[in-house]
Amino acid sequence: MSWTTSISTKPRRAMNRLRRLLLKTATIGASAALAYAALAPLKVFAALWPAAAFEAKTIEEALKAAGVIDPVTCEGIAIKAPEIAENGAQVPVEITSQLPGTRSIYIFVDKNPQPLAGTFEFREGAEPFVSTRIKMGESSILRVVVNSDGKFCMATREVKVTIGGCGE
Repeated sequence: MSWTTSISTKPRRAMNRLRRLLLKTATIGASAALAYAALAPLKVFAALWPAAAFEAKTIEEALKAAGVIDPVTCEGIAIKAPEIAENGAQVPVEITSQLPGTRSIYIFVDKNPQPLAGTFEFREGAEPFVSTRIKMGESSILRVVVNSDGKFCMATREVKVTIGGCGE
């Protein structure tokens, strides 16, 4: 009887090993597929990244690279930023757009080594509000441009910085 038992358990052990191997392989394969599916949209976002605008060295170059065409000063853009920022490394900024059809908000700092500080896109129906912290190397004009139904509106605010934040 022990001989029969030992013969019948060998195929079971081999089958269990094979099953474990298949499960491990399937799990690794499924994990890899899920990771690829999760990261694939990031490639799309990276393609949309306005790299040239963020790398621009002057405000004119940054505006052009961001696709901002003939911005005009408009009412309806509220900028909340300190008049005097004690630390340029983290200047709190809040922006609200009351302009209908706001699609995006751009933040520029004229005297920064790279003037474009941020871009924010909005889907239809979303409230165009941004609250963030930006770096400012020195006292400068904070320029906010809003893309509203294909038109570019701009508002500005001067912020004085006591301790620089860009490169210091």
